[in-house]
Amino acid sequence: MRHLFFGLAAAGFLAAAPAQSAPQLGGFTPEQLIDDQFIEETRAWLTAPVVEITVARQNERHAGTDQAKIDALDKQWRAEREQDDQPLITSVLSNPLSSYLTRIQARSLGLYTEIFVTDRLGLNAGQSAITGDYWQGDEAKFQKTYPVGADAVFLDEAEFHEASGTWRAQLNMTVRDATGAAAGAATVEINLTELARRAAYIGN
Repeated sequence: MRHLFFGLAAAGFLAAAPAQSAPQLGGFTPEQLIDDQFIEETRAWLTAPVVEITVARQNERHAGTDQAKIDALDKQWRAEREQDDQPLITSVLSNPLSSYLTRIQARSLGLYTEIFVTDRLGLNAGQSAITGDYWQGDEAKFQKTYPVGADAVFLDEAEFHEASGTWRAQLNMTVRDATGAAAGAATVEINLTELARRAAYIGN
């Protein structure tokens, strides 16, 4: 059974926002746009060998890592964001998984605005851009996916991105290993405005 969670405000978020401050989604709700087919298509490219191998290797490397070490790594990541020397950030951004996710985002032609994958501890294993932190384990995007099970999916509530004038939502799901067991988690931030445009075009 697939575990599917939705952010509490997702369905009503568009109606609650002032009409003049946000673009319309053509009558679609986030759940209608990010439906079962969209989720399965996303899961398909998250089963690529580079995802499985990178997450598996990082899980092995971080085996036995305690919370104090996790906090130290997260603190180092945050500090490096303000520095020229960024060994931890560079080690993640330069790996094959990050290259793969960057290509997936680029090929989406504006549909995906951010993608990152974590290991079983919630530590970044690969990403398409620098995230604010290294550890995602204390956030709903991780807590409602990997710990829940291999089929868990969590769609967070939609938010309006003022800089681009678009609605966005994060689709989060558990990443599986070769046996189908839970191995980590993935977050894909989706441009709902663009997805609604494509859905309307197909419907016409």
